[in-house]
Amino acid sequence: MTSPAWLPDLSYTRATHDRAAERRTEPRLVPRLLAEGSTGVVLVHRGRVAVGDDGGLLLLGPDAVADLPSEADGDDAHVGGHRWLFLGEHVGGAGGAFVALVLPDAADTEAVDIEGVDPASPAARLVRGHAWAGLRELGGRDLDALAAEAVALAAWHASHERCPRCGEPTVVEQAGWVRRCLAQDLDIYPRTDPAVIMTVTDDADRLLLGHAAHWPAGRFSTLAGYVEPGEGLEQAVRREVAEETAVVVGDAPGDVEYRGSQPWPFPASLMLGFHARARTTEVRVDGVEVTEARWFTREELLAQVRAGAVGLPGRPSIARALVEEWYGGPLAD
Repeated sequence: MTSPAWLPDLSYTRATHDRAAERRTEPRLVPRLLAEGSTGVVLVHRGRVAVGDDGGLLLLGPDAVADLPSEADGDDAHVGGHRWLFLGEHVGGAGGAFVALVLPDAADTEAVDIEGVDPASPAARLVRGHAWAGLRELGGRDLDALAAEAVALAAWHASHERCPRCGEPTVVEQAGWVRRCLAQDLDIYPRTDPAVIMTVTDDADRLLLGHAAHWPAGRFSTLAGYVEPGEGLEQAVRREVAEETAVVVGDAPGDVEYRGSQPWPFPASLMLGFHARARTTEVRVDGVEVTEARWFTREELLAQVRAGAVGLPGRPSIARALVEEWYGGPLAD
């Protein structure tokens, strides 16, 4: 294969920490780590993370969260509505570990002052005392992968408090990486949903972009879709392109090339990027998921973006990276 190197420097993929999965079964892991001053704490609330003055992920020390208990009866570290999760440690183990503190949604609805006294819980004071940002707003910093891990794991816990088989409550084990159904003696692991996302080009090296039904007018991006059960990634690329635009992607070697991947925890996707070569160019959109699709030359896309007629996907996304790889460099918003 003579294709160029994979997409570099994608947001949420520049992990500067070791997930240290072998430590997750250590007894009382989170309480012990919080007793060490070198442990960094990531705050998560409503799918967002606490950020510092520079807009990047904020790491607190254990003293800043000392008012919140760090363990419950058994191994379910879900106390007073908040939850603790082990995220990993610095590469090589030197420099300390990382944990996430997931604050309850209701923490931002508590009363503030009654006769000059703040009755808020420690969790509510943490929510009020920090600035917050979604993952899309972080975009390109070294700690983004740590934030993505914390947000994705927190979202999985929020949707799996009961067993998907029998409906009984589950308990948390392995420092937040397993939920266990005691009724069925069943371990439940975090879920990741694979999705393909692709640039599609024709023989003239034009780029096919689509407009999704729920997007603002003028926004265009690469085609994408979830991988179906029993389906290979290359099959998914061809199927999604055909379903959404009626364009046929070739099935010869090299017609579908892997370009890179990016976690996309909204709430649990893994985007698998590809470049596909079209064998037909007539476009017929499905009218449901995609309401418009167009071929662009580089000159046409640049002119449309500069005129404000076309809006591109955000810079943290693999979609933007794929478009700019085809274009040959950055495109100004």
